[in-house]
Amino acid sequence: MKRRVFLSTAAAAGAALSALPLASFASARAGAAGFAQSDCRFEDRVAVPAVLGRTFGRKQLILVELKGGNDGLNTVVPFADPLYYRLRPRLAIGRDAVLPLDERIALHPALRPLMPLWQSGQLAIVQGLGYPQFNLSHFRAMEIWDTGSDAHRYLRDGWVTRALARAHASSPAPARALADALRVDGPVDGLVIDSAEPGPLTGVACRVATLMRSSAGAGANGFAVAQPLSARFPVDAFGTSLRTATYAIAAGLRQGDPGVTRSEPGTAVIRVTLNGFDTHANQRERHTMLLAQLAQGLEALHAALRELGRWDDTLIVTYSEFGRRARENDSGGTDHGSSAPHFVIGGRVRGGLYGAPPTFSQLDGNGNLPMAVDFRRLYATVLAAWWGCDAVAVVLERHFDPLPLLRA
Repeated sequence: MKRRVFLSTAAAAGAALSALPLASFASARAGAAGFAQSDCRFEDRVAVPAVLGRTFGRKQLILVELKGGNDGLNTVVPFADPLYYRLRPRLAIGRDAVLPLDERIALHPALRPLMPLWQSGQLAIVQGLGYPQFNLSHFRAMEIWDTGSDAHRYLRDGWVTRALARAHASSPAPARALADALRVDGPVDGLVIDSAEPGPLTGVACRVATLMRSSAGAGANGFAVAQPLSARFPVDAFGTSLRTATYAIAAGLRQGDPGVTRSEPGTAVIRVTLNGFDTHANQRERHTMLLAQLAQGLEALHAALRELGRWDDTLIVTYSEFGRRARENDSGGTDHGSSAPHFVIGGRVRGGLYGAPPTFSQLDGNGNLPMAVDFRRLYATVLAAWWGCDAVAVVLERHFDPLPLLRA
């Protein structure tokens, strides 16, 4: 896989990270069936110390990419606004079907598995996330989200990569060495867990397949764990990816580098991708299915992390390259749009609605919603409030106020 191809799809993904030590999957077989041998390259010539687990203590981050541009208006539904129904006569979710969160905002009915997290105050929804001068290209928009850049800025490294590099500036094994250890083309520091679909990321996804076809003696998914987890994950590709991520976390609790212990888990950041959100046509059934996959997968992940005793130490954040237009199109779908809501989930999350609900009276000339919250405020929340990073303005190139959505 050429470097420029990976950069164009994973966009220097600070969001495409896992700090799982190489030793945790050293027994996995390369060249798993169904994937090209040349794309599954593991090398152990670079020692990978357990610095990432120590960087942010026990605080781990799971990024869930909703690839294709999720329709925020049918995910977090402004059911009390008549303009929503006027703009979407076929696609709007009926008032009698939604799951109300307050008197104005509701969840899509397919997200019912997330309601217990909402009711227990462990689900926050940040409405209107975006950035000025938004871009409607899948490629460029995801690059902006992954690098945390302004619309006109082209940065080489992802925002998490920059944070790790900053944290390891004085370390003998900086983040760059961690990237080299896995031979992933692009500035990525660890393991990417993606749904194994065809495309430029297949070579990265194959690392998951390799782990899942482990040598004899390793635990489920190729990770050595004390005992199998009882949490039941969906059998779809997204559920399998989440299950793999969970076993990576479980393995980090038990083994890996000598420095990785129960007080110093080895996994810092994992990204999982759910693909299919580019819903230009026939959106209603397709989007319902995708949201059901998302909710059921996150429900299982919640159960597994609680079983591992890691729920309070984990922050789950969804993101997507953009939202969709407010008005439905003639094909029963929606076109590329601007801002959208996203979920923040975890045991230390202060649940509730943040940002501002969509204002249909302020659509721009192309029918796009205005931004309510710069997405880098969400990143600042992760960096400062979650990880205690003291160089947020350096990582994000200027100051952004964290959102008050985390408990101490």
